[in-house]
Amino acid sequence: FQSLCTILHEKGGLAQTRNVSIEESVATFLNILAHNLKFRVIGFDYDRSKETISWQFNSVLRAMMRISQEYLKLQPCDIGGSERDKWKWFENCIGALDGTHIPVTMSVEDRPRYRNRKGDISTNVLGVCDPYLKFIYVLSRWEGSASDSRVLRDALARDNLFQVPSDNYYLVDAYYANGPGFLAHYRGTRYHLNEWIGNNRPENYKELFNLRHSIARNVIERSFG
Repeated sequence: FQSLCTILHEKGGLAQTRNVSIEESVATFLNILAHNLKFRVIGFDYDRSKETISWQFNSVLRAMMRISQEYLKLQPCDIGGSERDKWKWFENCIGALDGTHIPVTMSVEDRPRYRNRKGDISTNVLGVCDPYLKFIYVLSRWEGSASDSRVLRDALARDNLFQVPSDNYYLVDAYYANGPGFLAHYRGTRYHLNEWIGNNRPENYKELFNLRHSIARNVIERSFG
């Protein structure tokens, strides 16, 4: 624990204040993550206001992000077992990504920016997972009106958070463009799994590709739940 506090201070820029030590801030941060505690609850335990707890949490989070590139490394994606049959058609693919809309409550003046294409008030969250349903990157807080491709561009523009190795790529749906690091399916051709129910077998190479793509990319839908 003390080593973590030292690293966050020296490399992440985490500083103490007159009333709050680095150790308390880190302990508060870890406690919230480990037990999914609300700021109000943790504030009662530490005799701190919600505002102070929020400041502590976000200060440690920013420090964590500053050291993330040095200390957080993705494990090699070795696909085996039952999952291999789904992914064998996509050599060097390391997962899938998609956006999901989470309902939020916003002030009247902010609602137009958060109104999505279905008319609901939401935030557009980008999720990236590996073939085993493990999330490896999440970007939240974008307005519901933002397109999936716009959120992805923002993720790629950030300094050290989401990077695609040069020899790999992710499966994406038609709301994203094909390009280095991302492989979408054929547009205007059957794609979603419910379109293949019963005896609806692929009739050409595009439909066959889309079926295999949909089966593999379904991992992100399952990850979101």
